[in-house]
Amino acid sequence: MVEVRRLYRFPPYVWVSCFLSVMCLSGQALGPKAIASTQRLELRDKVLEMFNHAYNAYMTNAYPADELMPIACKGRIRGVTPSRGDIDDTLGNFSLTLVDTLDTLALLGLHDEFEVAVRRVERDVSLNADLLVSVFETNIRMLGGLLGGHSAALELQESHNRMKWYNGSLLRMAKELGDRLLPAFNTSTGMPMSRINLSTGSVRRLKDRDTCTACAGTTILEMSALSRFTGDPVYENRAREAMDYLWSRRQRSSDLMGTVLNVENGEWVRKESGIGAGIDSYYEYLLKAYILLGDDTYLHRFNTHYQVRFYIHSNPLQAIKQYVAQGPMMIDVLMHKPTTAARNFIDALSAFWPGLQVLKGDLKSAIETHELLYQVFTRHTFLPEAFTTSFDVHWGQYPLRPEFAESTYLLYKATGDPYYLQVGKTILENLESRARVECGFAGIKDVRTFTHEDRMDSYFLAEMFKYLYLLFSPSSEDLGINIDNYVLTTEAHLLPLKLSLLSPHNKTKTKFTMSSVDRSCSNSDYVKSGNLKSIHELRNTVKVDAINVKQPTQCPNNPTPSPTQWVGPRTLKASELIPNNQQHIAILKRMGITMVVLKDGKIQLVQHHNTASTPRDATEGTMFMHEMMELSKKAEAPQNPLYIQILSRPYKGSLALRAQPAQFGPTFDSIEGGVLGYAVISDPVDGCTNSQHPVKGKIVVAERGSCMFVQKAKMAESQGAVGIIITDNVAESSFEGSSPFAMAGDDETIVNIPAMFLFTKEGGIIRDLIRDAGHLRLFLSNHLKPLHEIMLEEIDAPTDVSSDTDSGQPPPAKVSSDTISEQPPPPKGEL
Repeated sequence: MVEVRRLYRFPPYVWVSCFLSVMCLSGQALGPKAIASTQRLELRDKVLEMFNHAYNAYMTNAYPADELMPIACKGRIRGVTPSRGDIDDTLGNFSLTLVDTLDTLALLGLHDEFEVAVRRVERDVSLNADLLVSVFETNIRMLGGLLGGHSAALELQESHNRMKWYNGSLLRMAKELGDRLLPAFNTSTGMPMSRINLSTGSVRRLKDRDTCTACAGTTILEMSALSRFTGDPVYENRAREAMDYLWSRRQRSSDLMGTVLNVENGEWVRKESGIGAGIDSYYEYLLKAYILLGDDTYLHRFNTHYQVRFYIHSNPLQAIKQYVAQGPMMIDVLMHKPTTAARNFIDALSAFWPGLQVLKGDLKSAIETHELLYQVFTRHTFLPEAFTTSFDVHWGQYPLRPEFAESTYLLYKATGDPYYLQVGKTILENLESRARVECGFAGIKDVRTFTHEDRMDSYFLAEMFKYLYLLFSPSSEDLGINIDNYVLTTEAHLLPLKLSLLSPHNKTKTKFTMSSVDRSCSNSDYVKSGNLKSIHELRNTVKVDAINVKQPTQCPNNPTPSPTQWVGPRTLKASELIPNNQQHIAILKRMGITMVVLKDGKIQLVQHHNTASTPRDATEGTMFMHEMMELSKKAEAPQNPLYIQILSRPYKGSLALRAQPAQFGPTFDSIEGGVLGYAVISDPVDGCTNSQHPVKGKIVVAERGSCMFVQKAKMAESQGAVGIIITDNVAESSFEGSSPFAMAGDDETIVNIPAMFLFTKEGGIIRDLIRDAGHLRLFLSNHLKPLHEIMLEEIDAPTDVSSDTDSGQPPPAKVSSDTISEQPPPPKGEL
């Protein structure tokens, strides 16, 4: 929107609106069949029906809680609902979803419900809960929601002759919240602390001193709007100081920003530089601050980042081609070493980028990047939370994120190409078929299995339905709010463009000459009405299967030999790696590989050839990484669960634990009738050496760690065991909460007994049962069976085992219902 030449000094809201009218140009589509106007209206009505389904589910089952749990059909309440860790810092027991949804109600034309919602917020919402909340999330969702609701109420008063009773209550609440957030900015750098207690104003100086670039740089829109609505400059000044300091911390040689820094000393904690998680909305707010406030300072800063790092330009620097751009993909690099790739995956939050490129006027790049994302989207039904540079799933979650819908809407508005209506239709249909549940819409735990997660974040109502409704609405006149008069925040809240005419009496702005601020026009070939052939041809150049992604840069004068040139014994193969083995860690370091153990027990490996001890070590490191990628693909491939049924009394087969398979040993498809045996806990518990307990004819239960999975299985087999169960050693892991997993072998050791893997939660259950019962008989199989089908005449343990007598009830509270199955088997998908 901003790349309009200002030959005259129009008020900012005038010239921005002029560009918006350019964005509304339409043309004839090439490619997918154009959507008829009647079908477009039907799709808009479907968006409205889906919104009402989600909103009513929240209001009926969750309000006044912050968010809806759509599977449990109840509210998520901080301090009552079991904690999810840092993710719950978004919640402040302030009816988050209702506040976040206010201006969506107005935009969708639900004016009666909007009035009711405003009155509810006035009556019910308190902003002084004694809780530590995220400054970033509270700003964009709550403060932005209150300001967006206030803006919508003013328009309904002025243009729709409604809400004459409204007296600015939402703005007063916004000011109260702004005042409660201000103490977070009391740092030596002016950047806000990451968390604050809204009741006391206290912060945790040591624990919360690190913050992400986006967290510190995504307050300028909301705080400036608050200043200009109230006439108090303090909010805008504090947000501006944070933006100024961030700008000063850019890497001067590359003009890149890192991802995490210390708010007290300004030192970078994480130097990865990208456009996704942790940095995304910093760039967004630089450009949108220029649009909203008319301050050239922000445009100059955005252009400096964009031209040098992101923009494929005819400029001699060509830095983007050298450092970041690999076709239409953006790969993270290190801010201080821009030739070194920092990651081999792209996160879903980067899907906002094509939309920002539209606002910049770089439609060519926007079209290309969006098309790549759409091909990944169609491959996986949704954009996974992260995908690899080969476009496979890296993190499988899809928490109903709206960024791809946002970019789709903005591209349609800019080009008028009906192709983007088809894209929006696909988004809508996939949400309806895969995410809709009885109580709203549920996040997807893994796009490979489409299992649901019990969450419906507030942004789903605030953003997703807003963008889709805008996409399918033929004109601004069909909307409940005239969208052309507003800037949308990162949470899609409405801030009026005319705020630029209201002075906050803030500090003197940096002045730039007309020649020093780039206002290059948008790619006109892609905006003009009529023939859309150029857009169609441009999209056809983007094929994910043909993109060749560079791996982390190697020194060109010292190329790493190909793994096929390896001669001699290996020091460590991927299949042999034991993460807590210090010798293995030392070997990896010699190969130039660093290892981080994540909270869920998974390991993250990154290789930098220039840190390897010798070129030979670097070569072996390359081989190791290739092997590890192959093992990861196998381990994370969707697997049908295996089952461990407890046959001893009082369960008699009615209790079953779900388990994961092994990539070694016989499969349960090849074992007729499954495996029967009494369970025994290995001593030592890791199962890496001979057990002190007799295991012949029994099923060994060993704990993960100290040696390879296949070594544990071979040790159990050598002692006469008929099977082995290996339990996880990662705290709080569970079948429900973990990604698919398969135990890796070493492609050499032959194992003749079957093996299963249990996550920590299920492993704890079986260990408790063994300790309580003394003798516990198990049946291992790939499907559940009723007792009469299991070829067993006796299920009782020896008569001297008192816990196996027919005494009635199962052990109390040791088995939770969300980790077990009971006979008869429930329908598929509910187990």
